[in-house]
Amino acid sequence: MTTQIDRDFVRIDEGQVHYRAVGDVTSGARPLVLIHASPASAYNLQPLMGKLGQLRDQPLYAPDTLGNGDSCPAQMEVPDIAYYAGAVGRQLDALGVPEIDVYGTHTGGSIAMELAIQQPERVKRVIIDGVGLYSEEEKADMLANYTPEIMPDHEGRQFNWAWHFVRDQNFFFPWYKRDAEHQRKGEISNPDALNDVVVEVLKSITTYHHAYRAAFRYPKKDRLALITQPVLMIYETTDPLYKYKAEAMAAVQHCTDGALPAGSKVGDKAKLISDWLDR
Repeated sequence: MTTQIDRDFVRIDEGQVHYRAVGDVTSGARPLVLIHASPASAYNLQPLMGKLGQLRDQPLYAPDTLGNGDSCPAQMEVPDIAYYAGAVGRQLDALGVPEIDVYGTHTGGSIAMELAIQQPERVKRVIIDGVGLYSEEEKADMLANYTPEIMPDHEGRQFNWAWHFVRDQNFFFPWYKRDAEHQRKGEISNPDALNDVVVEVLKSITTYHHAYRAAFRYPKKDRLALITQPVLMIYETTDPLYKYKAEAMAAVQHCTDGALPAGSKVGDKAKLISDWLDR
């Protein structure tokens, strides 16, 4: 058991994929692969990785999704979730990892479930931490407004945009509907944490939107029904996707309710995950 998080790269056809790891992913022990939410990188998973590292001997592997953080961009002009899932599988091939458990949150949840469907012989258990079963109207609205394409310019407007994009996700969902109806209730990230996430977004400012849009398009409810592995479904009460919990759980064949009470901390989530994996 360790809290030391190392960083490295693995090369696939597209280029180098940056990842964080706890323990030796190539040791032969089955790792837990953690796939982050949009828009930043696996940087956001470090607190959870640290807590899981205290609880488990299981190696942890958390890549930056292609076109996010320090990873190379996707090669497809319009990548979809099947492509992102396949890219994770190719990373594991390159590292010589035959079997995994997988955790994914938000965009990462879509990638995790698709990887489980694509490679059931490799993926043994699935943990989904928040997934939105959007209506067609919601999908269209988010595809039109949530993820504008951003290019650097001589005025540096990308810096100001990225700061408000990340900050306002703390206040509203969707972030661009800044009114009382869409106001979020919960803790606000401190300025240091906001700055760190903004830096991660700026690293991939011209490609950050692709994974988001792939997740919005992904037919989550239909795909959830195709997962044959045991699933732990986590929805925090402060998550704006919490309203989809019952519908998402009903779509899964073998589902455990990963209920977290209000006020839960990252250590509580890590213990929930670890206890379920031990069962």
